[in-house]
Order: sequence, then C-alpha cells, then structure tokens
Amino acid sequence: MTTEIPLIELRELEKYYTKRVWPQKGQVLRAVDGVSVSIRKGETLGLVGESGCGKSTLGQITARLLEPTGGGLFYKGEDIAGSGSRNQQDLRRRIQYVFQDPFTSLNPRFKIGRLLEEPLKLNRLGKAAERWSKVSDMLESIGLDESYRNRYAHELSGGQRQRIGIARALMLNPEFLVLDEPVSALDVSVQAQVLNLLKDLQQELSLTYLFISHDLNVVHYMSDRVAVMYLGKIVEIGEMEEVYAHPLHPYTQALVSSIPAERAAQKRERIVLQGDLPDPSAIPSGCAFRTRCMHAHDRCFSETPTLADVREGHAVSCHLWSEESYSVNEIKEVRTASL
Repeated sequence: MTTEIPLIELRELEKYYTKRVWPQKGQVLRAVDGVSVSIRKGETLGLVGESGCGKSTLGQITARLLEPTGGGLFYKGEDIAGSGSRNQQDLRRRIQYVFQDPFTSLNPRFKIGRLLEEPLKLNRLGKAAERWSKVSDMLESIGLDESYRNRYAHELSGGQRQRIGIARALMLNPEFLVLDEPVSALDVSVQAQVLNLLKDLQQELSLTYLFISHDLNVVHYMSDRVAVMYLGKIVEIGEMEEVYAHPLHPYTQALVSSIPAERAAQKRERIVLQGDLPDPSAIPSGCAFRTRCMHAHDRCFSETPTLADVREGHAVSCHLWSEESYSVNEIKEVRTASL
C-alpha cells in the first residue's frame, strides 16, 4: 500500500529574527518555531490564530517569499528551500500568494488589463493576442466583464480589487495558493461573495489552498482541516468539523467559544482569555500558553508540550492530554468538559 505524497509539506520549519537595536539587541524573535504540517492536493488547510502568532510569516515561507532559518519545505516530495534560480522560476508559477490588502498589492500606475497580463509577459508565455484573450477569460471567470481591463485599481471597490488580486495569482495556472487574510478588509456581504468565488475556482481549477485567518468562523466555512497557531507553534490540528465540535487545546476552546451559535443547542460557555499575547522575543518557559491558561499546573512551567495525536488525525500540544500530568479522574473531568 502506497501513501500519497502531500503537495506541500513543512518539516520543523523555523524563522528567527535577531533584534539589532538597543536595548533588546541580540534578542531572538521566534516567528515560526519548529512547525511541521502537510497539505494534501485539492484540500484547504485553514491556519488560524491571533495577530502576531506567525501565521503570515509561515504563509510567506511556504510561498517562497521568505527564506526559512531552518527546517525543510517540500513540494511533491522535493525539498524546495533554497532552490536554484531555474527551479525557483518554475515554483513561482506553481505556488502563488494572495495578499490581505489588494489595494497596496496592485500597482496603481497599471490598468487592470496590464496587471493581469504582466505575469504572462514576465514568463514569456503566449503572443500578445493570446495574452489578452486569457485576460478576458480570467475577468469573466471572476465575475467581471471585459470593460474592467481599462480601469485602474483605485476605480474599483474593495471586493473587486480582491477579485483582481485572485485573478492575477491564477494567471500562471498554479496548483497551490496561499490566501493571507483575503477577506478581512471587506464588508461581511462582500466577504461571502469572495469566499464563494474561491470555493468555485478551487473546484474548477483543482486548486489547493493554505487559508490564513484570525476568524475561525470564516476558516470553518472554507477549510477541510484546520491548524491552530500560537506564538510560532501549531498547538492543535485536525479535521475542521472534528476540531470545531471537540476542541482539545484550551486556546482552541476559547476561539471556538467566541463563534456565534446558530442554534441554542450549539451554545458554549464563553471563555475569555486573560492577559495579552506574550512578546514573541520573550516566550514563557515550558508551555507558551500557560500565562493565559486556567488549567496551568507545575509541569506547564517546566516542560514544553509536543504535538501528538489524541485521536486519529487530531493532534494537540498540551499537557492536559498526557496521562503523566493528572490522575485518571482529573483527566476524565478535563476531557469531558472539552467534549
């Protein structure tokens, strides 16, 4: 029996920054700290967490916009961290990035037609007539008519600009898209339109997504699986419905409890986290979440938990799920409360 190779795989990926300004000169900021995760072809992996937890940094490394400090980044089983220039150009076509703010990511001096044609010109793909034909086809596929090719980005609404950002990322027929907070700057009604567009395009073009957001409700709608990130580490990962229904990590439980319930039977007790996210350059010893966790105990102060399977396909990084931490009765009480 053969195991399918993931389209994208991260192995102990790290991204560290060293502060060079006094008074914190020499202090290391661990933006991404030993992340291991795989993304199967055709699926959407949601990546959720608070601002400053390292989500965007991880996305930029995955799209080869940033170089990792350590660890491995694999595309179809091939290590692409530090790839040569020839291989890098091919990877640029296959892996694309959609930015959070479409206005600042679109050149204001170019008309929309040129913005969409530019990737084809840079990669010397097709003659002028073929490129313009593809621009028209792409505009149609994102729900805009051909007249938009003669407009500038500032003449469009936020939702239209984000559609253009998505279209530009698709011009080279990629397999994998990193979507970095693609709807956070849009009105709620426009968010739904863009999310539905992304789902339709995924089906039509057989795309694979890494969907980054701080909004677990949006991630729940878009994703097949979800990874929860806290201070540079993945603290929980599993199938979306499983994590949504049975969150195991106290941080995930707090995130899920903040989602408005559609029915009275779905209501959970609201968990309000105390304190702010710690400074990533001064991460607490042991479990990084212990300063905000109501279940913190002695082991949390001295030992860093590791990500381990609790159920098949559902892993969590928390001492609550280790038999060594509590008595059997105490573990049962904590686990029952989370379910």
